[in-house]
Amino acid sequence: MPTAIKETTSIKLDKQAKESAKLIFKELGITMGDAFNMFLSQVNLHNGIPFEIKIPNSETKKAIKEARAGKNIADFSLDELS
Repeated sequence: MPTAIKETTSIKLDKQAKESAKLIFKELGITMGDAFNMFLSQVNLHNGIPFEIKIPNSETKKAIKEARAGKNIADFSLDELS
């Protein structure tokens, strides 16, 4: 397999999201560049965004707003999810 030609690019990212993601990438043993290259490969493979993007309905928007406000949140164990 031929070696990919690398190109430097500049993009604007949400700083907090970037820093959080960098910690996850570090745990996975990959770089930010590796992660973006994986994303781009998946975009090409799927001929579009490789995950579903939806505008939440009103019920979901309400739940998100309440969760962000700390309302209607109950403790649960991971065992309860299986």
